Order: sequence, then C-alpha cells, then structure tokens
Amino acid sequence: MINFNGTILEKQQATISVSNRGLNYGDAIFETLRVSAGKIYFWEDHYFRLMASMRILRMEIPMNFTQEYLEKQVLATIEANGSITAAYRVKILVWRQQGGLYSPTTNEIKFSITCSDLQNPFYLLHQDHYEVELFKDHYITSGLLSTLKTNNKIINVLGSIYAKENGYDNCLLLNEKKQIVEALNGNLFLVKGDTIKTPPLKDGCLKGIMRKQLLTILADMHDYDVEEVSISPFELQKADEMFVTNVVGGIQSITKYRKKQYTNTIAKELLGKLNVKARLG
Repeated sequence: MINFNGTILEKQQATISVSNRGLNYGDAIFETLRVSAGKIYFWEDHYFRLMASMRILRMEIPMNFTQEYLEKQVLATIEANGSITAAYRVKILVWRQQGGLYSPTTNEIKFSITCSDLQNPFYLLHQDHYEVELFKDHYITSGLLSTLKTNNKIINVLGSIYAKENGYDNCLLLNEKKQIVEALNGNLFLVKGDTIKTPPLKDGCLKGIMRKQLLTILADMHDYDVEEVSISPFELQKADEMFVTNVVGGIQSITKYRKKQYTNTIAKELLGKLNVKARLG
C-alpha cells in the first residue's frame, strides 16, 4: 500500500503520467524518515527541511501541508502496511506537476509516501568490515542545490555501481575543487585526535538530518573540537576514525580506506547518545 496525494492505494493502482516532471527532468525532492513504534525520529527537522527545499525549488506549498497533516499521512501509510508499533523506513516524494522543461504549466505539487520494514527499532553500531574508496569519475558541484535531497542522484548511482564492481562497501564523493563532500549515502565525519571534522554545506554536502543531530550532540561533548571545514583527500589516511551518517542507518563506521585501518571509538560513544536523543527528542 502507498499513499498517493493523501489517498491510500494498492501499489498497482498508483500510476503517474509519462510526462511526470520528476521522471523527465528530476524536478522532485524527497525525505527519508525512520519511524519506530509510531514515532517519526527528528520529525520537526525533516518537516522544515522539506518546506525549505520546496521554497528553494519554487514549488507551491499547499495550505494543508502542515507538520500535523504530513505526520498523519505518514502514520496512516504505515498502518495500512502493517503494525504501527514496528520500525519502518519511509519516503516522502514531492514533484511539480506537468509541463515542458523550460515552461512548467504550474508550480503545484503532488506527493507520494511509501514505506518498508526495518529489522531494528533503534540504531545499532555495525562493526563488520567496511571499506571505502574515492569515486573520481564525476564530481558534486559545490553550492546550495547540492545540499538539497532532490532525485538528481546519478552521481550516487554511478558511484554505487563502481563500488559494487570493485568490491567496496561505499565511495566518497568529491566536488569540483577536489574536496571530500560526503559518502554515497550519507554525510562523512573524520576524527583525528580530539578534533572531529565534517565538510561544510558550502562544499556541496547534503544538509543531512543525522549530520545536524550529531553536531548538536558533539556541541555538548567538550572533550572534542568540532569543525565544519573542507577536507582534503590527503587527510583520509591520517585520520584515526571515519564514519558515515544517515537518518535510517544512524552511524556506519569505516574500517578501511586503501592501506589505512580505522578505529570506531567515537562512533560507539555517539551511538548511545543518539539513541537517547532519537527516543526523547
């Protein structure tokens, strides 16, 4: 079952036009949520990021698109697919209605909500071997549009194919200035001694919800210096620890990059605090 513009439908009943702008021009944005026991983790942050992205892309925000309305639609979709007490990955997809590439007939939008089961209600620290490599075939463009969660993800798709073909678990993406931006599926944090770095938004990294949560947590951990600064590829092999973050998986420790092996001390410390924040926030 999926939610199509506020109506719960069987998947085979939900169809879109071949003229759909998201399909034809990548004129769409989305939010990926983690929901556990009927609670949407960090829902307020997700909602305001969605609204901000729609404004930047000049989409018309319907009057009924309130935080309460969308929360109700998410939970109704989950209930139609199973137990409201289970854990789910939920995707809200919003696209502009039909029109030509240079002349959309309207800024009005449509939306869909889909969900899939998650095995664990809380975030877990995965300690299996996890090796990454740089993806250098194509570059992320630094700037505002790259920070949005749009469906223009062809670089991520190509990077994931490269990773699969070469036996890597993930790849790190670069911008046109050859600075590290993020991983294929989340933001990157790098630890060296007592300093924790993550790329700044101006370098083109996604304005991640989990990135924001960890920066908030780290601000209260006075043993560490936290910096939002550009990261050179040459810093990767000098780091003590690296990890990737996203709202569905939480924290994924990187164990290897080329000949460098990494620890996961900070990731372990952050995980407990993250689960508390997710349940109580």
